[in-house]
Amino acid sequence: MRVRMSSCRARTAVALATATAAVTAGAGLGASPALAEDTTVHRYVALGDSYAAGSGVPNTVDDTCSRSDRNYPSLVDAALTPGAHKDVTCGGATTEDLYSAQSPSVAPQLDALSADTDLVTLTIGGNDIGFGDIIVRCVTLGLVNPLGSPCKRSYTWTGQDQLAATIDKTAPKISGALDAIRARAPHAEILITGYPAILPDDGSNCPFVVSIAKGDAPWLRDTHRRLNTMIAKQAAEHGAVYVDTYAKSIGHDVCKPAGTRWTEPLITDAAAPFHPNAAGEKAMADAVLAAAR
Repeated sequence: MRVRMSSCRARTAVALATATAAVTAGAGLGASPALAEDTTVHRYVALGDSYAAGSGVPNTVDDTCSRSDRNYPSLVDAALTPGAHKDVTCGGATTEDLYSAQSPSVAPQLDALSADTDLVTLTIGGNDIGFGDIIVRCVTLGLVNPLGSPCKRSYTWTGQDQLAATIDKTAPKISGALDAIRARAPHAEILITGYPAILPDDGSNCPFVVSIAKGDAPWLRDTHRRLNTMIAKQAAEHGAVYVDTYAKSIGHDVCKPAGTRWTEPLITDAAAPFHPNAAGEKAMADAVLAAAR
C-alpha cells in the first residue's frame, strides 16, 4: 500500500500549527508528514449517492438527482470556500454510476475529477447492497410479524446471511472506486464516509413509527455496522480517510422525535424516508470537516 498525505490535510495542518517546525497529521490513517504553504482548497469534488445528495431535504436544486442545497457537500464547500466546487452526488447512485452515465442527463461521476482536484468526498455502497429493497422488505414483513424476525429469516433461509455476503461482494467495488479516484485525482485528499445510524444502536425498535420487527432491529443494526466496517477497511487499504458518521449519530435515529432525530422515518417531509434530514446532513458535514482537518 502506498502511503501518502494529501495536500488538503497538509495545508490545514500548517494553519493549525504555526508555532511548530513540523506537523505529523492523520495518525493511524496511513498519512505521512508533509507541509505546504498554501492553505486553500483549490478544487473540491463531491461524489456519491442520496445520503451525500441530501435527497428530500429542502431545497432541492437538482430534481434529476434529488440533490439539496443543504447536503453535506454544500456545507463543506461553504466552510472551506474552495476555488472551485463540483457536486455530482446523485440519488440512487451505485459504484457503477461512478464510471457510467446514471441516466442520459447524468454523466459518470468520475468525469468531474481532474488532476488539480485536491479534495474528494465520497459516500457510496448502500445502493450496491440494495438499500431500498431491504427497507421495503423489512418494513412490509414487520407489519405481518412485528414480534419476530421475518426479514432476517427471509435473508438467511438458505443458511447464509445474504446481506453479509453482498457486503463482502461490494468490498472490491469500493476498492476499485478509490483506485479510480486516485488515478484521476492523484494529489487529492480522499474522504469516504460511512452511513449514520438509522435504527437505535441498542437494537430496540419503534413499531409505531417504523414497522421494523423486534427481532429484525438488532440484525439490521449489525448489518449496517458491517457495511461501515467494510468501507473503513477499504479506506485504510487504499490511502483514503474514513469518516465515521455513525458514532455521533447514535441517539438521533428514526425512532427519536422530530428535532432530535437526524434520520427520517417512513412518513416525513424533511427528507427522503430513512435518509438524513438537514440536521443529519450538517452532522455529516461536521464529521467530514473534522476528518479533513
